[in-house]
Amino acid sequence: MSGGAPAAADDWLPELPCAIGEIVVARDSSGDFTLYHRDDIARADLTSQRGADAAAEIARYDDAWNFRPLKTAPNLRHGWRLLLSTSGEVRDALDLFYPGRLAAFFAWQKARLSTTPFRQTLERQTGMYRAAAKISDAQANELIGNFCRSDGGCLRTILWRRDAAGAAPSTLLPAQKSDPTHDQLGRGARGIPLLCQEICNLLMAEARAVVKAGE
Repeated sequence: MSGGAPAAADDWLPELPCAIGEIVVARDSSGDFTLYHRDDIARADLTSQRGADAAAEIARYDDAWNFRPLKTAPNLRHGWRLLLSTSGEVRDALDLFYPGRLAAFFAWQKARLSTTPFRQTLERQTGMYRAAAKISDAQANELIGNFCRSDGGCLRTILWRRDAAGAAPSTLLPAQKSDPTHDQLGRGARGIPLLCQEICNLLMAEARAVVKAGE
């Protein structure tokens, strides 16, 4: 993958307010950028924090204070408001909320985002993850359909295919799961998609677990 943030301060931001994953990016009357959970738009009791670094702690746990290993899972905790002075701070905060997703988006905008099929990613593994490549097509179809679903799984838009022949990631996922113009929360919001150019380590680990369970 190649690509980086545009040099101009605000060129990368869509018209505000906009959405990225579960987050709204807006601007308040004082000129500050404001980030908050999309579910919290009508709440008046949000706890305000300032500075991009606060995003790391907000993103770490869900509402029950369970650790969130997958940052693009739809379980970001509620009740906060993050105040930021510049679009550079917004970019830094979003990189903490959704690591690597802005870089993927910028590269995709420039048609420079390369994707890797599911099978190719598994076949290049060594060590303990080498076994994951033995997963059958039926097992992969079910695993991807459950693990990657937007409802309770992951909010990324899948750009990779299951194999070099171009098979869909899973027949259990709707076509919109691979459409960057579709809001994966199903609310029709305009904003920045969370793009997935190759499978994550967590999905790879699950593929290995499926194979090992059948041995």
